[in-house]
Amino acid sequence: MAKCTGNFMMKKDAVFIYSKEQLGYSFSDSHPFNQKRIVLTLDLLKKSGAITDSDIIAPRIATDDELLLAHDAKFIDIVKRAGKGEIKETAGEMYGIGTEDTPIFPNMHEASAMLVGGTLTAVDEVMSGRARHALNLGGGLHHGFKGRASGFCVYNDSSVAIKYIQQKYGARVLYIDTDAHHGDGVQWSFYDDPDVCTLSIHETGRYLFPGTGSVTERGNGKGYGTSFNFPIDAFTEDESFLEVYRTAFKEVTEYFKPDVILTQNGADAHYFDPLTHLYGTINIFHEIPRLAREMANKYCEGRWIAVGGGGYDIWRVVPRAWAHLWIAMNGIDAPTGPLPAEWVKRWQSESPVPLVETWEDPVPLYKPIPRKEEITEKNAQMLEQALHLIREKRESC
Repeated sequence: MAKCTGNFMMKKDAVFIYSKEQLGYSFSDSHPFNQKRIVLTLDLLKKSGAITDSDIIAPRIATDDELLLAHDAKFIDIVKRAGKGEIKETAGEMYGIGTEDTPIFPNMHEASAMLVGGTLTAVDEVMSGRARHALNLGGGLHHGFKGRASGFCVYNDSSVAIKYIQQKYGARVLYIDTDAHHGDGVQWSFYDDPDVCTLSIHETGRYLFPGTGSVTERGNGKGYGTSFNFPIDAFTEDESFLEVYRTAFKEVTEYFKPDVILTQNGADAHYFDPLTHLYGTINIFHEIPRLAREMANKYCEGRWIAVGGGGYDIWRVVPRAWAHLWIAMNGIDAPTGPLPAEWVKRWQSESPVPLVETWEDPVPLYKPIPRKEEITEKNAQMLEQALHLIREKRESC
């Protein structure tokens, strides 16, 4: 723990935002977006001895005025009424709710505003100097738009949080999104804003929702050159994914020079994930937060806020992947070997699949990819194209 500059209070390395109220964001028992993954992750951290109750801070609910930073009043009103059963699903469809992806559920507004409030709680902990880093696994709903829900996401906590940071703290924000799905809602919210830089590494939209995120989406007007997209090929493996991630993160951070970094940490780039086509292993989720911490310490005096996101194998993948976020935030060496036997015993009876009982994935996890060299080369060419503006400027200096 480090001493805060200018006072005698001790600054925590990291805080973990959580309360049971976050579990109220639930579309149905059969819906793929299942917040039980937060419970599984927190329990894994506790049984590993990596977190204590003193590290946990309860989220608050976002106010309407805060939601209005990134959402239309009419949309907020529709969400409120839908959660009270006052509108039919057909009436909500034009606002993206009452659909197969984003069904209406009781108290939808309150549950959604709680997830946003969790990210705002994380923001205040970091930006006020009480903690260097903060983690809100309940956040990361990056598909929400100003006046429409989309892709399991009602309110967009990251968009609200970035506007909140700008308004309250006057800071330049770098948003990094490693979810397998393009971070479209956040990108479009700040597409013409030169003080917010968005970077999304995702599976190409050729076969995957939402179908956006081309390298040619670079921003608009004064915001041109502050939107970066890295669409990787289906079946991309660890080495290629991490080469894109490391190179993109380092070059964009050096170029933009943010005051704070906000990362969205979907865990759906893993081979086991049922909704995507990437061939990542747990190794990428070990590396992703460690580079984020390094970049935040180098450029932002440690200011790093992390949120959750996608991740639909909630038993074999998400708890291990998200545990690495907290472990990295606290500078703890990455765990290896068996998971805590007590955790495995507690949850195996509920899991519909055999749990992975080690921090590492089984080897081999899958059969060799015959197109590995082709995919790797294609991703390398994409990386060069996506970063050419930065590299041209660097070479001209």
